[in-house]
Amino acid sequence: MPRFHCPVPLTIGAELELPAAAARHVQVLRLQPGGVITLFNGAGGEHSATILRMGRSDVAVRVDHHQPLEREAGRRVHLALGMPANDRMDWLVEKAAELGVASVQPLHTAHSVLRLTGERATKKQGHWQQVAVAACEQCGGNRVPEVLPVRDLAAWLGLSNDVAPLRCVLSLAEGSQPLTEVLAAVSADAPVCFLSGPEGGLSPAEDAQARTAGFVPVTLGPRVLRAETAALLALALAVSVHADSPSKR
Repeated sequence: MPRFHCPVPLTIGAELELPAAAARHVQVLRLQPGGVITLFNGAGGEHSATILRMGRSDVAVRVDHHQPLEREAGRRVHLALGMPANDRMDWLVEKAAELGVASVQPLHTAHSVLRLTGERATKKQGHWQQVAVAACEQCGGNRVPEVLPVRDLAAWLGLSNDVAPLRCVLSLAEGSQPLTEVLAAVSADAPVCFLSGPEGGLSPAEDAQARTAGFVPVTLGPRVLRAETAALLALALAVSVHADSPSKR
């Protein structure tokens, strides 16, 4: 059944017009009145709805049933990322949303190629948020991860203490602990935040700043991974999937 993000209150029996993005998606799929679709608004669970009317630019539906389904990760995992260049950030956000990330924090770092400020940064944030929405529509996630505004690493480090009690920086420096060991020492549902650098990684000074801010340096193994691969591997290791969750849709 086609799934659509509908970020408005959903009440059984209510008749409403879909938001513009969802309406366009319904029209692209050439669905017809009487068809049944799935709606989710991020508040938990999902609703079945019947298409009542198809206009040229609007779609009206009736909300029929609510199913309290949750397909979220067993722990909340936040990714803070030195933004990779080109389309790699799009791909990273998409896959992170599929894996169940709670939030994504794009960062400017010393080795960042992608530099975003002002209106361009706002547009990119909105674009990445829509990438996350589309990923949740596809994978069955009912809670869309938040893509936060672009920040400089130094400024974000000063606020990072509120993100999660366990904060880890992916590091190639000597003395870094295996991530699996760090995760094994805490509760399986304890929230965690990962800080990962862009191409070229974090600079030695940034790595040191993260440690001073309370980040635990962790390693993913002896291989040097691409920036986007490292972040997703850390996320995959940290999340626990419900036993009854589908592995593929």
